[in-house]
Parts: sequence; structure tokens; C-alpha cells
Amino acid sequence: MAVPTPQGVPDRPGMPPMPPELAELLRAQLAAVADQVEEEVRRQVPEYARPVDGTYGRNLRAGVVQALTLFVDHIADPRDDGGAIAATYYELGRGEALEGRSLDALQSALRVGGLHAWRLMGQTAEELGLDSTVVAALGELAFRTVHEVAEAAAAGYAEAQLRNSDELERRRRRLLDLLLEDGPVALEAVQDMAHGARWPVPRTVAVVALAAASDRREEDRPLATAGALVDMESRPPRMLVPDPDGSGRFGGRAFALALRGRPAAIGPTVAVTEAAQSLRLATRALGLMGRGVLPRQGVVRCADHLSTLLLYGDEPLLERLRARVLAPLDTVSAGQRDRLAETLLAWLLSGSNVPDVATRLHIHPQTVRYRLRQLEKLFGDALHDPETRLDLILALRAESLRTPQN
Repeated sequence: MAVPTPQGVPDRPGMPPMPPELAELLRAQLAAVADQVEEEVRRQVPEYARPVDGTYGRNLRAGVVQALTLFVDHIADPRDDGGAIAATYYELGRGEALEGRSLDALQSALRVGGLHAWRLMGQTAEELGLDSTVVAALGELAFRTVHEVAEAAAAGYAEAQLRNSDELERRRRRLLDLLLEDGPVALEAVQDMAHGARWPVPRTVAVVALAAASDRREEDRPLATAGALVDMESRPPRMLVPDPDGSGRFGGRAFALALRGRPAAIGPTVAVTEAAQSLRLATRALGLMGRGVLPRQGVVRCADHLSTLLLYGDEPLLERLRARVLAPLDTVSAGQRDRLAETLLAWLLSGSNVPDVATRLHIHPQTVRYRLRQLEKLFGDALHDPETRLDLILALRAESLRTPQN
């Protein structure tokens, strides 16, 4: 382990000599000062306001003692580089990163502790009647000490981050599993796990379900979009995107490049604790893409196909509706059935307007009237019953979607 030499630290070769007895006097007070500094840090830094027992408490106590010792050692011998103590703070910084915590708490503790320690030790210096130049030099030395240990902690933190990418990925995978599990998800649990995964919790998310890679070599390439949580090992592969409606997240070239040409279905935008709903619809849409019910290629947005997703939410029930409502069409030939079904759906959707039906189907109005007379014979008064008309629209819409789309 290489602990970096502090940079930008005040270095005063011309610093006035310190009284020989000062270092020993301060060293004798070190335990008492450490107690007060530790108490002040716990009071002002919430992350350290926890029971004294345990690793966190031991680390806090050791860190305070080590920093105070370094300060006194600098007084006793300005040439001492404090390498061993810097190593201690290097490990403290690494520990914060490995625990998934921010370095902010440790840096705040250093600032609070350094200021309070200087107040206590400065009083001793004043009681000795030291010259103001010496007192100022001691203040500068205190700043140097805080700077050294803070820099060592930051270096350890950065090193652990570089080495901890695999652990971070595992934490994000667990977070994704939590967000996408069936059943209610507590926001507090999401926030706790997201903190360890270093993932800012957004207000809304959308889940993208991806088709399998056409080239096996593409399967292991991670897809990337800013802040997304990705699981390429699930079936289907999935990607949770934060704040999907902001900054044209799904409309830009970057998103298309991230997909690398794969067909994909984007679930609706939902609250972060309802991500499983977005996944459920995205997965359904992807399945319908594979069957040709929805476009097979490109990106399908569930928000643009809600009625289709609703129709196919319970396919056995949809089939029962289709079979019952469209039974009269079973009495004609297959070719005639398709033409009559197409005409009937257009007629129902156009408000029974014959010219509109003719325009929509690119046929002569007289042809429309001829087909409508046939439909009147098959369905009778049911064509004019509001509830039956709704059932007919649903059944005919489902039947029209059976024709594969490109």
C-alpha cells in the first residue's frame, strides 16, 4: 500500500522553535483531549452519533487519538512525516468506501475534531505564556495535521472505489432485484440499499425489457445509460432507467446506441416503488412483439399501446369473448369472414358513417353497404346494442391484431 505524500500542506522551515516541554505537556493531556474531541464529533456529525461499542466506535476513537498524536509528534520533531498515522487514515478512508458510505462524514469529523482539538490545546499554549508567533505557528501546524490525515483518508477512499467496482455492481444488482420484486416495496428500504449502491433515488422510473442478442458475443456487453440499473443475466434482460421523461431520455441517439439495435419494450413511467408494474407491462409488450402483435423491430413504448396490453392481459378471457361475440362470422367462408370483420370494425369505429368506412378501407361506398346488409343478416339487432357494440370492438380489435406486424 502506497500512502501519498501530502500536497499543498503548509511547510515552514523557518517556523519558530517550540518549547521542549510543550510536546510532553500536550502528550500528557492527549487522552483527556481525545475524550472531549470524540464527544464533540459525535455531537456534531450524525453519522458518528451511534453507540460507542462496535467497529465504528473503535475506529472513531483510534482516529482521534492518531490525529492528536500526529500533531504532538510534529511539535516534538517537525521532520516526522507521520507515515504510520497517515496509513491509519488511509485505511479509514478505504473502510468508508467498502461500507458504501460517503467520505463526507469522515471529512466533517476531521474538520470538527481538528477545530475542537486546537481550541483545547491552544488554551494550554496560552497558559504557558507562549509568544504570539509561536501560537500562530501551532495553529498552522494544526491545519497541516488535519490536511495530512484528510488527504490520506481521501486517497484510501479513492483506491477502494477503484477496487470495489465488482462489489458496487453486486449491490446495484440486489437493489434492482428489490425494486422489481413482486409485492409492495418500502421506500425506506429502497433508500437504504440505494445509499450503499451509490444510486441516487429518483422520483420516477421506467423498465426496459430487451430482446435476446442476435449475436452471442453481444450478450455480455453491458448496456449503459446514465444512472440505469442493468441486469443482462435475467430473462428477458432488463434495464431500469431513472427519471425516464426527463431530457429526452428515450428519444436521443445515445439510448438507441445503448440498445445496439435490439428490439426493446419500454414500460410506463411509474413511481420508484412501483417499478415491478413497469417491468410487467414491458415484458408483456416484448412477448407481443415476438408474436407480431406489436411491431417486431425497434423500440415499443407501452404508453402508446395500452389498449393492446389491456386486451392481452388475460388471453384466455379474450379468446372466450372473441369466440362468443364473433360466432355469427363462423358461418361464412374464411375470405368472406376477413372482409366482413374488417368492414364491421371500421363501421363501429367511424360512428356508422359509410363514406368514412369506404375511405378508410379504400373501397366503394356501395361495397360497404352491401357488406353491411350481410352483417345485418348475421348479427341482427345486436349491431345496434351499445354493450354488444363495445364487445364487438374489443373482439374485432383483438382479431385484427392477430395479423403479424413488421
